[in-house]
Amino acid sequence: MPDRIDSVRLDSVWSDSIRLDSMGELRWIVPDWPAPANVRAASSLRSGGISVGDYAALNLADHVADGPVAVTANRERLQKALALPAPPVWLTQTHGVACVDAASSTVGIEADASFTTQAGIVSAVLTADCLPVLLCDQQGSTVASVHAGWRGLAGGVIESTIAAMGEPHSLMAWLGPAIGPQQFEVGPEVRATFVARDAAAADAFIPARDGHWHADLYQLAALILKKQGVSAIYGAEWCTVSSPENFYSYRRDGVTGRMATLIWMID
Repeated sequence: MPDRIDSVRLDSVWSDSIRLDSMGELRWIVPDWPAPANVRAASSLRSGGISVGDYAALNLADHVADGPVAVTANRERLQKALALPAPPVWLTQTHGVACVDAASSTVGIEADASFTTQAGIVSAVLTADCLPVLLCDQQGSTVASVHAGWRGLAGGVIESTIAAMGEPHSLMAWLGPAIGPQQFEVGPEVRATFVARDAAAADAFIPARDGHWHADLYQLAALILKKQGVSAIYGAEWCTVSSPENFYSYRRDGVTGRMATLIWMID
């Protein structure tokens, strides 16, 4: 998977609010997909925050031993830069399959996806190699964000999210920054888990060293989405491991921060 950051741009609509202090410029990826005009989405990069050391700079996770003052400040910066209508509904992610209604959930609820049918509610997930998936319908009436590592994909987190959304017609998906297939080496048990679910998943694994495979999370997610009737799939352009200046990566660094991928609707 090519490491393409040429599509990262500063959204001209929001550009007035992204110039920050001497810590640098907060930047994010604007999904390139034909979402309805009332749908907004973004995926943060690691620049523009105040975290230091292993968490430099825009760490948005409060569970990775970064200083709480820095995390709070980073979240406030993100909210201001993106002109979010409300603070994101941050989840306690467990690599499971639960999807909750962001409009009626409290911050910190255990889940790996959230959806909303209400404008002004911000659905968000945190990642640092796992795959963030955004979903919306062509009518702009419902949106969702999904934290999809290999366990979540194998367990059915995409399926549970689509079901929670009411199985709307004409969904589209955007696949955000994740560990690329050339970097994601897994054991035979991971491949066996996916192939047991769907024999076609075998194509997403390429032999690596003896007894190991390179797994393509993007391909696995696309396979699942298509089986759920989602054929409009966008993104899948980045490798978090291969671009340390732009992305946090747990596989690469161990102790590290997290990016956020967010989606919301406006009136």
